[in-house]
Amino acid sequence: MEDLKKIFAGKLLSIKAIKLQPNDPFLWASGWHSPFYCDNRKTLSYHDVRSFVKLELTHAIMKHFPEATAVAGVATGAIAQGALVADELAMPYAYVRPKPKDHGMKNQIEGELPKGAKVVVVEDLISTGGSSLKAVAALREAGFEVVGMVASYTYGFPVAEQAFRDANVQLVTLTDYHNVVEKALETGYIKKEDVPMLDEWRVDPANWKK
Repeated sequence: MEDLKKIFAGKLLSIKAIKLQPNDPFLWASGWHSPFYCDNRKTLSYHDVRSFVKLELTHAIMKHFPEATAVAGVATGAIAQGALVADELAMPYAYVRPKPKDHGMKNQIEGELPKGAKVVVVEDLISTGGSSLKAVAALREAGFEVVGMVASYTYGFPVAEQAFRDANVQLVTLTDYHNVVEKALETGYIKKEDVPMLDEWRVDPANWKK
């Protein structure tokens, strides 16, 4: 029987959330170029996949972070997923912007969490980890205890893994790059000749150029 990571990888492939464009690479917010992209937000458009993500993130929180008393989503990708998970757990919810608004209430954390809440952060996708850990820093600065983070997908880059270690944040994900590539090969979604190019990109994504 397939494990969770392979099952979810299959679901991402079934809704064509995985894009492979070696001749027209994607430009990430980090400045990296990539032949591979996981459009994880597409999961919100399909009820069965959306429910799967909601329930599996909820199960991950119950298993790994049972002490959590509140949920925070990372804007913008995980606002909806975070809200769905918080509703399932019947917990308070807020979301965290990349930086404070420059008008109105000038909030960075939108919503209201109980004082002293033990917060689990919900993210949709981890690449370098920079934006995710900015949300953690904002929550900590506001006086909350961050007990950990759950995410749908991670590329598993060493730079991100080190950043999470440095920030003392435990990360739990539903699937990752390696399981998606393996499942994509099994199902014919990508070809065997695509793998060397993907491997080359994975070695040094910050400097990869097609």
